[in-house]
Amino acid sequence: MSEPKNPTPAADTYKGWVFKWTNYIKGYQRRWFVLSNGLLSYYRTQAEMGHTCRGTINLATATITVDDACNFVISNGGAQTYHLKASCEVERQRWITALELAKAKAARLQAESDDSGDDFPSSSLPVAPGQGGGSQNSEVQAALRTLGSKVEDLSTCNDLISKHGSALQRSLSELDNLRLPGEAGDKFRQVTERATLFRITSNAMINACRDFLALAQAHNKRWQKALLAEREQRVRLEEALEQLAKQHNHLERAFRGAAQANAAPDNKGATGPGKGEASDEDDDNEFFDAVEEAPEFITVPADPQFHKRSSSSASGFNTEMCSDDQSLNDEPLAMNQELPSQDLVPLKKRRTRIPDKPNYSLNLWSIMKNCIGKDLSKIPMPVNFNEPISMLQRLSEDLEYHELLDKAAKCHSSLEQMCYVAAFCVSAYSTTVYRTGKPFNPLLGETFELDRRRESGYRSLCEQVSHHPPAAAHHVISERGWTLRQEITVASKFRGKYLSIMPLGTIHAVFAKSNNHYTWKKVTTTVHNIIVGKLWIDQSGEIDVVNHTTGDRCHLKFAPYSYFSRDIARKVTGVVMDKDGKAHYVLSGTWDEKMEFSRVMQSSRGGENGTEGKQKTVYQTLKARELWKRNPLPDGAESMYFFTALALTLNEPEEGVAPTDSRRRPDQRLMEDGRWDEANSEKQRLEEKQRSARREREREAASQRASSQSEEAVDEDSFGDPSLKSVPHDNYKSRWFDRCEDQITGEQIHIYNGGYWEAKELGSWEGCPDIF
Repeated sequence: MSEPKNPTPAADTYKGWVFKWTNYIKGYQRRWFVLSNGLLSYYRTQAEMGHTCRGTINLATATITVDDACNFVISNGGAQTYHLKASCEVERQRWITALELAKAKAARLQAESDDSGDDFPSSSLPVAPGQGGGSQNSEVQAALRTLGSKVEDLSTCNDLISKHGSALQRSLSELDNLRLPGEAGDKFRQVTERATLFRITSNAMINACRDFLALAQAHNKRWQKALLAEREQRVRLEEALEQLAKQHNHLERAFRGAAQANAAPDNKGATGPGKGEASDEDDDNEFFDAVEEAPEFITVPADPQFHKRSSSSASGFNTEMCSDDQSLNDEPLAMNQELPSQDLVPLKKRRTRIPDKPNYSLNLWSIMKNCIGKDLSKIPMPVNFNEPISMLQRLSEDLEYHELLDKAAKCHSSLEQMCYVAAFCVSAYSTTVYRTGKPFNPLLGETFELDRRRESGYRSLCEQVSHHPPAAAHHVISERGWTLRQEITVASKFRGKYLSIMPLGTIHAVFAKSNNHYTWKKVTTTVHNIIVGKLWIDQSGEIDVVNHTTGDRCHLKFAPYSYFSRDIARKVTGVVMDKDGKAHYVLSGTWDEKMEFSRVMQSSRGGENGTEGKQKTVYQTLKARELWKRNPLPDGAESMYFFTALALTLNEPEEGVAPTDSRRRPDQRLMEDGRWDEANSEKQRLEEKQRSARREREREAASQRASSQSEEAVDEDSFGDPSLKSVPHDNYKSRWFDRCEDQITGEQIHIYNGGYWEAKELGSWEGCPDIF
């Protein structure tokens, strides 16, 4: 074993080569051990120290035992045990001494951390603002802790010296009683080794004493200056408090005099104006109180535009700060005020329960092992993996918190409106936190309507417009001044341990009053522990919500879950900026609970560099204000697929819906009723019927292509005409949506062509395909 880097056992770091037992084949192997900060780590070579640690054991809870002259064992109770061997007894004792010192120090630090620093509370010394007292207090506490640590080192070394001294005395006594020359030689060597150990320990104690004295001398003058500064600050604080008390007394007398002077004219009949003046005065008082409360800072990276909260309460929005924020007040929405006559008709009572989910066993691996690396939309899956709603109904669940768009429609400021649109974007994921079941893949031509005009003022229609790749078009129109449309194509990949679901497509929200047009995309959903363990869902990625009318932008970041992260789980952060890049609001929260927003009062760039060397921006904000909060789940939701109150009503049978509506899908209905075996059989029948219809369309398309080629055969150039190659293999055309190019994004999308709700009123469903 090579000589350790720091041969003094009292040093904070100890390194060296030690032989470690690996297994019965290889036996003891040479490893590089590092003892630092109460942790013993080992590596195969010194070069591995920068990247690969082979094992670490915490000495605070470990036991150290000696087997023989060179062997010793370190164990933390059974989970980790290191059988080690030094080259000689002297080297072993060096490590034992260093380990005992490190163990004592680690146990002491652990006890101090559990005690929460009660011995030296930061509030025990009065500190005047701007005097730097906090840094002085921290220096004093750090110095006292260091000195205390050195005192403990001295105590430990003293115990070791006593132990080794006693052993040396016993060896000398045994030497006096010896008579045989051979035995005398062995004892002489033993005495020599123990004398060497005694010398090492003595040197360690001497070094510890030297360090203690050096620290005491270095900090003596600093402590004297710090104590003198604390006395001066206390005197200044007492004088300032006395002055403030006099000013407060003077202002209180002046206020009472002014109130008495204004009371006489107010009591002569001018009741209305008097109240108005009083409320204005209250508003002014609230304004100045808000400014005097020191706003906290939020640090966010400058590029890309997203922010990082320094704490859960680090930002805020003050509701009384300015009159521009009146539209953000928690005013109750006027429900259906445009349709007063509908109040005479009672609303339909929606169901609040569905049959409980049955407990059926299934060999998961026998099915999933053939799905690795494939698109799950092309693999037949039993209903055991599903929940009794379709993807169209799941898409309609985005309207769970439609009231956010109702509030956004009433905003006068586009930046305030952006806050609500961003909150609506985040709220769509709150329904997925416990939903590990897979929705039914819609059949081509399948539709789903959600008519909540009387309850909530909106109507929603979804249609499956493509099967490979699966794509659903969604259109919502609200009587409260907004329209929502989207076309989502879902790409999914099974990776063995987890399933990635990547929604593709753009969501559009248009507000009639302001003509503001917003677009955004969805983030990636990941389902973990597919094979082993409890399923759980995470959302990760970034979203840009863009107002194409004004140029405003909100950048949202969904932080992926990390076991080592100190941030709260499912965290979402964002910054609302105008077209010039100036920040106006900061958003923060979680996608499964709530979102808060705060008004930015001042921003500055030039903070500490981030993890990637990017410059941070510091935002000075007002008090945080709740923007959105998740509704609680219904009672017994765990036995009903964790459905929300809205989700429980989506598959409720309704009269008058289209024959292609998801509520009429038989396999989905059978699953909801708990008849899963029948649902699996019905699911296979529907999928085979869909495949047959597709083959028929392909034959028709091929026939049309052949006839087109024969008609153009007289022209010798016709065979080179690229237009002939563009004849589709499948001539399917969706019923309620037309394919066109989006003028905003340039994507090929499906736009609602109208006529559905009129057909429902007439009960005329001509042109609807027979898919069930």
